[in-house]
Amino acid sequence: MKLLIFSDSHRSTSGMIEAIETHHPDHVIHLGDLMSDAEELSYIYPKLPMTMVPGNCDGWTAEPAKKQISLAGQSILLSHGHLWLVKDTYAHAISEARSVNANILLFGHTHRPYCETLDDGLVVMNPGAAHRHYGIILLQDGTISASLHPTF
Repeated sequence: MKLLIFSDSHRSTSGMIEAIETHHPDHVIHLGDLMSDAEELSYIYPKLPMTMVPGNCDGWTAEPAKKQISLAGQSILLSHGHLWLVKDTYAHAISEARSVNANILLFGHTHRPYCETLDDGLVVMNPGAAHRHYGIILLQDGTISASLHPTF
């Protein structure tokens, strides 16, 4: 299963559209700012599953600020990141991911791409701002492969 990960698109959807057209993902995850950009993608690609969470610039919404989902047998914890104070430290986000037994932690907010597999196997990714970067996660045969890519 191929996942495309976006965050902080701030009304810039062209790079996300090109990434979808190039990579043909099985699922898209948008980590907020602006969630309406992900909604626009869902209208363009109505058959492509999408998961989204709101960011600090999304205003009031009934969407939960944090979600834990399961895809291809992997537990994924996702949020925009502002509630975890990720501009200061990733420690709060990592601690919560470990406390809920997540295999993958996804967040944005900083606009700085980051991707690392920690010693305990937790995959941590911030895809950066969508007008510059996005992430790809491959889930195959119980393994997780994560990488960052520049936007087209």
